[in-house]
Parts: sequence; C-alpha cells; structure tokens
Amino acid sequence: MAEAAVQAGRLVPDPLMVRLILGELKTRGWVASLSQPLYLSSTGAATAMSDSESGSDLEVDDFVAELATPAVPAQASEDPSASFILDGFPRTVSQAVQLDEQIPMNLVLEIVTPTSIILERISSRLVHAPSGRVYNTTFNPPRVPGRDDVTGELLTRRGDDDLDTWRGRLKKFDETSRPLLEHYRRKNLVLTVKGNSSDEITPALFREIEQKFAC
Repeated sequence: MAEAAVQAGRLVPDPLMVRLILGELKTRGWVASLSQPLYLSSTGAATAMSDSESGSDLEVDDFVAELATPAVPAQASEDPSASFILDGFPRTVSQAVQLDEQIPMNLVLEIVTPTSIILERISSRLVHAPSGRVYNTTFNPPRVPGRDDVTGELLTRRGDDDLDTWRGRLKKFDETSRPLLEHYRRKNLVLTVKGNSSDEITPALFREIEQKFAC
C-alpha cells in the first residue's frame, strides 16, 4: 500500500508509516511479537488503494486505521543490541502520539545550530551533479576552485539552494518542531546538543549519550 501511495503521488498515511516502522523492528526481533501479523503489502491493501483512486478516500483511511491498531501494544526489547534511530519521523505531534502507542521511545535528540551558520553552509555548497559529490567552499573546498576533484568537470549549485527558500523552510521547521519537542519534553525524553559544526556536535552528542546509558 505504501508503494501504491508513492506511485500515485500521495503521501504515505501516518498510521501506515508507523506500522511500517513497527514491522521492520519486529522483523529484526527488536519488539515483542504481536497477536496479529504485519503485512507491508497485501491484496487487500492494493484493493483499498484502487478504491481510493476511484474517489473513496474514506475506505483507505478505514483500512489504515484498522491496520494501525495492534491487539497487543508493542513492548521494548531488553536486548542491548536493539537500538535504532528514526530520522525525519515523527514530524508532528499527531505522528508522535501514534508512534507512542506502538513503539516506546527512550530518547529524543534536538540538535541546535544557529540559522546563520546553516544559511552560510548552504550558500557555500557546490555539487558535481553526475556523481553526487558535494563540496563546500568554507570547509571542504575542491582542490581546483569550481572543479570536481575526480573528473575536473565544472561544479554547480543545487537549484533549491536559494537562501530565501531555505529561510522559509527553516521557519516552517521551527514552527512544526516546537510543539513536537514540547510533547517529548513532557515525557522528559529530550536531549539538546548545540554546536556550529559536526566537530563540535558529535563529541558532545556521544558524551551525553554515554552519560545517559552507560552502565
């Protein structure tokens, strides 16, 4: 169903996204087995998507809601190797609430870098489009200015590396992140790390995590 949604140009519904995450963790043995099986795709899902494309969005919502409600809530594994990171999900409080009902979280990381630093990095970014290699004139410059190190071809800027566009994105990100962080702060799960570069952030992040989880 998720694949059908993407192919149809739709966003994957939040409940289904949660179930995909839960299904992956169950496959790896990182959450206890549920009393009902998990399916990432099925004939029923394909049928439901076909119905939605003919105009019945409610049937898809009902199908997803039914799929997203396990008979027994997931329990965290006690296996110390059962660690995972969710990057980019949840993005909203609604998604977080659905995730809370399925998969218990024990840490939420908030990495804070000043907007001015982010915009400076973006404005200094160069790419070699054919290979995907990325350079930055401030901290990772090409050996020959404006040229790819491997091929010698001209470097370009990404079309969406427009500062006004990024200011709008960062503003929207801040607006949506604020209530999400408050949701997790009420659960005492948020760990905030501040820094201007990965050289500052990474050691601080490791240090905080070790202090929290070291035996």
